[in-house]
Amino acid sequence: MFFRVKNFHGIWTMFAFAIFNIAGVSQNAMKEIPVPTTRILFVFDASQSMYGRWQSDMKMNIAQRLLGNVLDSLKDVENLEMALRVYGHQKPYPPQDCDDTNLEVPFGKNNTAKIKHRLSTLNPKGTTPIAFALSRAKSDFTPCDNCRNIIILITDGIEECGGDPCEVSRMLQKEGITLKPFVIGIGFDHSESLNCVGTYFPASSEKAFTKALNVVISQALNSTTAQVNLLDDSGKPAETNVNMTFYDNFSGKVVYNFIHTINNKGLPDTLSIDPLIKYDITIHTIPPLHLDSVEINPGKHTIIPFDAGQGNLDLTLKGNWRNLKNLQTIVRRHGEMQTLNVQNFGTSQKYLNGVYDLEVLGLPRLKIDSVVVRQSYTTTIEIPMPGIAVIKRNSDGFGSLYLENNEKLEWIYDLPNDKSKVESLVLLPGKYRVVFRSKWSTKSLYTIEESFTIEPGKTIELKLN
Repeated sequence: MFFRVKNFHGIWTMFAFAIFNIAGVSQNAMKEIPVPTTRILFVFDASQSMYGRWQSDMKMNIAQRLLGNVLDSLKDVENLEMALRVYGHQKPYPPQDCDDTNLEVPFGKNNTAKIKHRLSTLNPKGTTPIAFALSRAKSDFTPCDNCRNIIILITDGIEECGGDPCEVSRMLQKEGITLKPFVIGIGFDHSESLNCVGTYFPASSEKAFTKALNVVISQALNSTTAQVNLLDDSGKPAETNVNMTFYDNFSGKVVYNFIHTINNKGLPDTLSIDPLIKYDITIHTIPPLHLDSVEINPGKHTIIPFDAGQGNLDLTLKGNWRNLKNLQTIVRRHGEMQTLNVQNFGTSQKYLNGVYDLEVLGLPRLKIDSVVVRQSYTTTIEIPMPGIAVIKRNSDGFGSLYLENNEKLEWIYDLPNDKSKVESLVLLPGKYRVVFRSKWSTKSLYTIEESFTIEPGKTIELKLN
């Protein structure tokens, strides 16, 4: 049994244009990815404390006015729906009513005027059930296949009803109902209590409140840019054409799949992605690469590097063999048992630079250890052309095929005991022995054995009579 390993240096060629008409696919036929609808739910504090004086006016009046200004700026934004949930506005305190929340304006397009009008009619009355209000928000977001769900909580206080708004927020994110919420704290800095609910913005003044609202809306509506650099061994972002999956770090759900590309300037393509999500990224090389808890800076270009140097592994047989495509090989990291890939002979596959062990799934199994895959090289594994053994028998029975190796018999195959009387086995070159007894023979001494040799490309016939 033998094989041969050859290495060829790969040649990289970069094209400064894209070809779209290959295999009958035209540029016009490419399907556009629909723009997601952004749904913003304002959860608004109308508890009794909003009657308090702050800066130039009452907190409620300032919040109504400044939020109304922001709403005016959003009335012509496409792919945007908004809703308003209020708490602490229906029943006076005391007594404390911890169920005091209501969806005042449901999601809809062009409903800015409705939200502004309802805001203007609110009168602070009750307590602050933040956790309960957030939990009710779950039902506010009706099912949608292509929506970004965002909560903006505007409050001047902290939880007063014993609930856990942080846990509710985690539940909403874990179930993929909403992205990480925004929280704007009016007056006092409540970051210690509310940081865990979402991204917290302290508003110590009217100016700070306006700025916080504008930043939150900008981040909620605008994607930002990133690029993934798949670095070769010299540190250049030259690797490409592999799928990248972006998962939501919190919920584990798939957010994006991108096939990595190099643009016409020779650089990794720029991705427009949602900055509100922390990502776990998998690059589907063989073996795959992972990077967890990747944060995208809103409004800034983020570069995400991976060491992804790769080379090619070619599997081939000597000569012209018609069953080439049926011969497969298990590929594993050197010294490990996990299967990375099952590659067909007659194919070439990219792998990360490294050392691999191969197991050819022929008869017998052929193990080839410590195969080195190097940057931009092609490593070719060549094994000899197999031959065929045609085994004929005139009855059902019990038998096995063995490889003769240094005077030892190594089992490689059991003959079917109740199926075809003629069997053709594709075997790698070598010495073999078949041992067989008819099931109608009642004594072991009637066992038949035949030794034979398989030569590349030749067929041998055995009769077990």
